[in-house]
Amino acid sequence: MSEADVITRMLHAIDRLDWGVVRESFADVVAADYTSLWGGEPAEVRAEQLIAQWQEFTATLAATHHQTGPVVVSDSCAETHVTAFHWLPGGDAWIVHGHYIARLVNGKIATLTLQTFRASGHEGLPTVAARRP
Repeated sequence: MSEADVITRMLHAIDRLDWGVVRESFADVVAADYTSLWGGEPAEVRAEQLIAQWQEFTATLAATHHQTGPVVVSDSCAETHVTAFHWLPGGDAWIVHGHYIARLVNGKIATLTLQTFRASGHEGLPTVAARRP
């Protein structure tokens, strides 16, 4: 897999709920920065912990769809624009527009930063999804 494929492959695997492929995309420890979306502080976490959070969130959704591209790679850094659609059963959607920056070590994501440009649609969806059985 080329460095340009890692981030897109990982995001598309989330859409397919293919957690094995998601895990293969990451180093053992990941510096994750979603502060532009959720607030808080960047965190250094084990890949399994980050993936478990995503599994918990996606389990409450009808589907997700990540549109990426183009991917630009330089100096072991892969960057891409992303539009991420998140649907609740029944059709309500939350759309996040942003830019991902992934620093790669040995072809795996070691640092993942989302720079959120805008979120639209059902902006309360993460809270609603967290309350779903």
